[in-house]
Amino acid sequence: MAVLGLSAEEELVYRHFLREPDSDPATVPERLELERAKADDAVQRLRVIGLLRTDTRPGMLSPADPETAVARLTELRLRALYREIQLITQSRHLLDALRAETGVPLPTPRGIEQLSDWPQVRSRIDDLAFFARDEILSVEPRLEIPPEQLAHSRELNTRSLRRGVRLRHVVVREALGNPCTVEYLGELVSRGARVRVADRLAEHILVYDRNAALVPIDPWDTDRGALLAHSSGLVGNLVTLFEKIWDEAESLSVLLREPELENAPLSEPGRRVLTLMCTAAKDESAARDLGVSVRTYRRYVAEVMQRLGAASRAQAALLARERGWI
Repeated sequence: MAVLGLSAEEELVYRHFLREPDSDPATVPERLELERAKADDAVQRLRVIGLLRTDTRPGMLSPADPETAVARLTELRLRALYREIQLITQSRHLLDALRAETGVPLPTPRGIEQLSDWPQVRSRIDDLAFFARDEILSVEPRLEIPPEQLAHSRELNTRSLRRGVRLRHVVVREALGNPCTVEYLGELVSRGARVRVADRLAEHILVYDRNAALVPIDPWDTDRGALLAHSSGLVGNLVTLFEKIWDEAESLSVLLREPELENAPLSEPGRRVLTLMCTAAKDESAARDLGVSVRTYRRYVAEVMQRLGAASRAQAALLARERGWI
């Protein structure tokens, strides 16, 4: 469990309580042959992170079930990784200061590109959105987005959705108090995007096709620049963090209780997929017509069927005709 952030002593203690939940905490050092100080430190940290909990029995502890423990450790580890990414951005400022003192150029860390201000960030976002072919993942923690940036995002996301790129977007709940934001999100949903709402967000993430990720130096002030990561390991960690945030968030349509958002007509790419899945003889020919791989086409089909609540392609065709989508 070291990959999830537990020390050898902490793992040993947690496994001990899983095996023997009725153990007296005072006997842990002797039974596990640990120094008392190390055993006490391990028990204390396990209690802090929620893997050991105070029992109803006086002086006793009970372990969290393995599913809860792994989920908790994963969340803590992912957020620690995100903080490490932010520390990298801060170290770049230190390197810039040192460079000014010595005059010796220092290279940007491999796989990471530093963007110094909003115009530079905007230019790279334009490129990434233009070349995106499969999916864009986005987490927006700000309560209000500057009008210029909102207009820019609307234009780019609209173009991407028209090309058939999938868009998943998470916003903070308090942002729904802004009418401009709600209008923008509703427009995204009507064009085929999926939007969810989280109670709290500290991360600001943009991931393009799971091979490039943009992280601002300051999540609340994009004018300070950002880091663009191309490293597969770093991008993969950010994707995992996004999925964790996504799973815990709530659907915008359900939250606003606006069924018209869920029942909004399919976007143009969605209608093309729906038409092809109902008329094309083989997935291979449908994928060629759409200009995507067979795997990507089948993923699009699965998403259309999920949107319709259909268990089969035939049922999807019937439901689509009932809604007037085809």
